[in-house]
Amino acid sequence: MISIGMLRDVWSFRDFMISSVKREFQSRWTGTQFGPFWMVAHPLANILIFTVIFAQIMRPSLPNHTSRFAYSIYLCSGVLTWNLFAEMQGRSVNIFVESANLLKKVHFPKLCLPIIVVVSNVINFAVVMSLFMIFMLIIGAFPGWVILSAVPVLLIQLAFTAGLGILLATINVFYRDVNQTLQVVLQFWFWLTPIVYVPTTLPESALRIMNWNPMWLFIRAYHGIFLEKTPPDWSSLIYPSVLAVFLYGLEYSRFTGFRGKLWMSCDGAGIRD
Repeated sequence: MISIGMLRDVWSFRDFMISSVKREFQSRWTGTQFGPFWMVAHPLANILIFTVIFAQIMRPSLPNHTSRFAYSIYLCSGVLTWNLFAEMQGRSVNIFVESANLLKKVHFPKLCLPIIVVVSNVINFAVVMSLFMIFMLIIGAFPGWVILSAVPVLLIQLAFTAGLGILLATINVFYRDVNQTLQVVLQFWFWLTPIVYVPTTLPESALRIMNWNPMWLFIRAYHGIFLEKTPPDWSSLIYPSVLAVFLYGLEYSRFTGFRGKLWMSCDGAGIRD
């Protein structure tokens, strides 16, 4: 779907993308006394809250699991996965609108902007997951070699998330209600996905429908890796993989149709690709 020429053009702007990622992280720490410490403090606080409140106080149980930390692992792996998805969507949907002035002044492939979003969020996710891995080592629940199977799952998830984000960002240029609609949809989507609750509480009919929810398929794969310590059912990831390819195909026709010329109306001004 993405041509070699497009990738070559994007690669030629790698310095621009690297500096943009650095600038994005630095902007988060501007004016703070502890700087990058907050990048670690927030996810660490979440992990501690999930562990202390849910594992020690509420004491929920999972079927076939007796460990007092089982639900903490279940919840953390689901919430961290969802946060990566939600943050990328929230950041991606406005990427073209927020960069309208830059796109009008500087000629560069628009594909660079979603890549910047992906890289910055992956770096943040890597920090969070590193803390989660340390937590699992401390409680003696590290999954071992099976952790490597999380890499292809993450790549498929990133492909789907980025594909959806680019599509929404393109539509948001013309219809600004997309951003507000997305926030509402994400709230419903979160609670319609077994992240806080376990799927065994759902009726059989709801479980069949749940298999059409791509985020549940990713989260279920991570649950298997971190909680069950088993590789995911790779066949269950065919659907989100096909969905990601479909999204990129849709975007390819949008971005490169009409001989690659696309006019986008941002704040009343045209932006040419």
